[in-house]
Amino acid sequence: MYRLHIGNKNYSSWSLRPWVLMTELSIPFEEQMNPLDSGSNWEKFRQFSPNGLVPCLEQATESNNMIVWDSLAIIEYLAELEDDVWPRSKEARAWARSATAEMHSGFSSLRNQWAMNCGLRIKPHEISPALQKELNRIEELWSEGLSRFGGPFLGGDNFTAVDAFYAPVIFRLRTFGYTMPKIVADYYELMLSLDSMQRWDADAVQETWREQGHEKEALDTGEVLKDFR
Repeated sequence: MYRLHIGNKNYSSWSLRPWVLMTELSIPFEEQMNPLDSGSNWEKFRQFSPNGLVPCLEQATESNNMIVWDSLAIIEYLAELEDDVWPRSKEARAWARSATAEMHSGFSSLRNQWAMNCGLRIKPHEISPALQKELNRIEELWSEGLSRFGGPFLGGDNFTAVDAFYAPVIFRLRTFGYTMPKIVADYYELMLSLDSMQRWDADAVQETWREQGHEKEALDTGEVLKDFR
């Protein structure tokens, strides 16, 4: 049995990636919630995660207890053991891995300016040129994947790791009221309709704790129109 350590569902975009993949692919796991405290969580999270961060995956084996940290490493570990983590066709799989790696290492303006906060709806003060460039790139990536592999998901017929890595973007776009052209808007709506995404979202808005750094980050971004928490 897998155990997946995650942070607050309202904030933790990195935790969402393996969680939504494992949930959507019906891979059984035990969820271990680790709320984010203000300041450093290093000592707290080092009790289970070598890099002091979430997510972190544990799997008890006959010989030892496997520990896998970092969302991309977790996805690749699961791909060795589980079916359908990546698209089946070689071309789609290569594209999906490239798009996943791009999200994992890039889009710093999106991360820094539009933090994930599932419970809020915000009218942003502005969209900087750097952020707009990254939003345009996401539109380009999604359009390419959907057109090349036929949709409705980015790598073809089925939800795979590349969709999981862009799942936090879906919540960010919703929070900040950003609309996409129709071909990618349909994908956006499909992602929001998934049972796994709705479960995460429902859990997020029911969380009772607040982490002041994340809250301030959201308030500094724009005008809060709604708070569903």
